[in-house]
Amino acid sequence: MAGGRPALRRHVSRRPCRLAVLLLAAALGVTGTVAAAGAHAASDDGLEARAEPAPIVSVPVGTPGLPRVTAAAAILLDWRTGQVLYAKNAYRPRAPASTTKILAAIVVLENARLNEKVKVSQYAAWTPGSHMPLEPGQELTVGELLWGILLRSANNGCVAVAEHIAGSERAFVEMMNRRAAQLGCRKTHFRNPHGISVRNHYTTGFDLALMARYALTLPAFETIVRTREATLELDGGDEGLMRLSNTNRLLWTFSGAEGVKTGTTDAAGKCLVASATRNGRRLVSVVLASADRYADTAELLEWGFDNFATVRIARAGRPLATVGVSGGLERRVHLAPEEEFWVAVPSWTADSLGFEVHLVEPVKAPLRRGQVVGWAEAVLGDGVVRAVNLVAADDVPVWTPERALLKGLLEVLRVLSRLGIG
Repeated sequence: MAGGRPALRRHVSRRPCRLAVLLLAAALGVTGTVAAAGAHAASDDGLEARAEPAPIVSVPVGTPGLPRVTAAAAILLDWRTGQVLYAKNAYRPRAPASTTKILAAIVVLENARLNEKVKVSQYAAWTPGSHMPLEPGQELTVGELLWGILLRSANNGCVAVAEHIAGSERAFVEMMNRRAAQLGCRKTHFRNPHGISVRNHYTTGFDLALMARYALTLPAFETIVRTREATLELDGGDEGLMRLSNTNRLLWTFSGAEGVKTGTTDAAGKCLVASATRNGRRLVSVVLASADRYADTAELLEWGFDNFATVRIARAGRPLATVGVSGGLERRVHLAPEEEFWVAVPSWTADSLGFEVHLVEPVKAPLRRGQVVGWAEAVLGDGVVRAVNLVAADDVPVWTPERALLKGLLEVLRVLSRLGIG
């Protein structure tokens, strides 16, 4: 069912609203409803925009075999939509161990070129814990250090790139915390770039899933974490060869596994943030403080692939609805999703999926193409599964007598041209 379009019965809600709305549900084959906007936050356009609901898919009673995991905290996320398919203590702050390095890698990739040279300080080289062979004064590229960080979980590599990018480990960690907040991580606070347990160094399973979801959009990150083994050719001939093996054993045992990051400390226990793709569907999982992180992760991912479908309701830029415009040269304007409108739902409920279009009232000219004028919600039963902004598909200028006359003349000329007259 992944990527399929559900064939659903069409219905349109007749709620009190003076908006002329034409839903394109027949073309989509999806149930549609229109409603006026309620109380929502103002956007930069000065218009009311949607308030995104919590990205949770409610699993109906009777779901066959919920995953059984030993981890103290766990979460399963649909990568395309960001929807949470399963959660266990996923919003409680915990020590993350070396899964911290996911965020460190994001900051590195966004603030340095892979071919930049890094001179390793004594402080960085002697960082305790898991490491790669580094000597004070040694020079490596950012890319070489990143391979060591993500495959060998090198703490000293983290400190070396932190000092290179921000001037100090502390300044780099401040960059990490700012970036976490920008990614929507509300319960993350890091004190170092590598994950050695210290007081007030914490995150949640949900926040780690958000980090991994974004990190997988970065080609260098995606390439490194899915690699089982690599050899770095450093300066110095054969003596400069550094062989690295990925700490994520799931790459050898789980079909579709794409790696990401392990982590282990006494405080955090055994942790694993993982990703896998099958038949075009990618899932992201997190297990923290697990008795068997690989078995737990396999259980989550198999359950997600077996029990959920990803359905596309509409393409980005393709009209989903047509609404009346007050004071416009055009009386109506098409509305289109701001992004691809995909929804992850339990596979046995996909045929019950519908959508509602919510509008800012009134929709007034002038409108700019791409301007947010409402939002669409994917609805399953009585619950909202996911929402996306709806934008104007065309410009609509304000009506004036001059513009109306010019528009009329152009329409006459087009008709005459089609008839071969003039």
